[in-house]
Parts: sequence; structure tokens; C-alpha cells
Amino acid sequence: MTKHSYLFGCVGSDNSDPLGFQLHEREADRHGLRYLCRRVHGGRRITHGKDLSALLRTCQGFGYSGLSIAAPYRQLAAEQVDDMSEAAARRRSLDLVLFTEGGRTVGHSTDVDSCAAAFARGLPDRPLGRVLQLGADGVGNALAHGLHDQGAEHLSVVDPDLHRAEALVARLNAYAGGDWAKAFPADGLRRLLGQANGLVNALCPTASGRHLAAALAEVLHPDLWIFDFCYRPIGTALLREGSVRGCRVVHGGGVLVNETAHAFRLVTGLSPHTARMFADFADLTAGPQAHT
Repeated sequence: MTKHSYLFGCVGSDNSDPLGFQLHEREADRHGLRYLCRRVHGGRRITHGKDLSALLRTCQGFGYSGLSIAAPYRQLAAEQVDDMSEAAARRRSLDLVLFTEGGRTVGHSTDVDSCAAAFARGLPDRPLGRVLQLGADGVGNALAHGLHDQGAEHLSVVDPDLHRAEALVARLNAYAGGDWAKAFPADGLRRLLGQANGLVNALCPTASGRHLAAALAEVLHPDLWIFDFCYRPIGTALLREGSVRGCRVVHGGGVLVNETAHAFRLVTGLSPHTARMFADFADLTAGPQAHT
């Protein structure tokens, strides 16, 4: 019997972006579904595996169909589910948990494929010889794997925390084989950018992240393409400066749309209208003047 009602949640911080929920609900409306999205406030309880496991079971008991897992908890969640998809098991990280009718928890990884799809859609035919990536947290992990899947030949990773960059590079090289990626300290940014075909910004918009991105503005060159994961605001300072200097630029909204579409398909078993979801994203992020 076809299911028509779904409860979907997000396990993460209190400032989780509700835009993904709005995309879920608009797509559900097109399919005639009742689809409610809610934040799940785990707080400090989900910093430990036992507490996260209990939170998953509680959500299952409340009738949730699935949960989106925020970046800080994706590797921890991989240790708490009963089963994982092949992609999630290979990377030991997941961003979606589904609850089966048999009472099991199944983890899925949608972020890497969504990043690869966003690259392909937003920056087709871009050179991928040498790519410089800023940021090595959970978002950086997904973007880096997406770049590998898109055929990038070499990746340089810079993060305000060099040890975090080195840890990500170790995982990437274990996955890709050889010395595909390499970590560098932040003081080598200018030299690395001069050698790069592309720049990926996966840094959170903190003071250190903004400072690192701003330091690149004067050395951007027109042969460079730029992918900035941030989409709030749509036109970040890095993208604006890149556009002025003749770079091909794209924001990270495509990652969110593709992740949402992928999750919607897994939760409901229905095919999402991805093109319409991109239109929803444009509508939801447009300025007030667009709706006058």
C-alpha cells in the first residue's frame, strides 16, 4: 500500500538552515503527500555514540521516516546504525538515516554524489588538473570526494587547522590510492593558487574562514574557476571578487538541491522533479524585489 504521510527530521545545531525543509515540503506538495519536516534538538547529548543511538531510537519510536544528519555528526552516526549503503560504508560517513518497517536503521551517503552533480551542472567542461580546496571538515570531506569522482587529477587542501587538513588528506589518499591529495599550511596559499585550475571553498563563514578566503582576493586570475559551498548569501565576497576578475564562479546551492532530491527519493521511493526544485531554490533565496 502506498504511503502518503511522512515525518522527516534534521539532527544538528539549532541554527540549521530551514531551506532544505522547504524544498522537501514543496516537492512533496507536487506529489500530493503530507510531508512534515522538523528539527531534532539533540544538544550536547549527541556528542557521544550511546546518546546518538538513543536519539535515533527515540525518533523511530515517534514515527519519523528518516533523519538528515548534520556534518559534525556524520562519522559518529555511521557507528550507530544497523546497516549502511555501499557508499556510506565505503566512506564510514552518512548524512541520512532511514527507519525501516522492520525496525532497523539504515544509513545513506548522499552528499558526495550531490557535490559531484553540483560541480557537473554548475561548472561543466572545467579543467581539473590541479584544484585547491579551502576547508577540511565534514563539508570539505564530501566536496573532496566529489572532486575525485569528477576526475580531478590532484587536490591541495588548506585549512586553518593543519592537522585537520592532514587527517582529511590521509583519508582521501587511502580512498583514491597514491598521493592524490596533499595538505599545506595556510601561508602557502598564494603559490598554490597560482598553480591551480580551480578553487573550492568549503570553509564555514567564521572569522578565520572569511580571513583565509579574503586573503586570496588579490591573487585570483581569470583562468581560475571558483566553487563556493556557501549559498547564504548567494553572492559571497569571494564569488563577487572572482566575477570581477573574470573567473567562472558558482555557489553551493546545487549541493543542497541535489542532496534534498536524493533524500526525498530514498524516503518516499518517488522520483523528484529536480528542475522544479532548482526553481524552488531560486524562488526561496530571491530578494524581496523579486516578489514585488
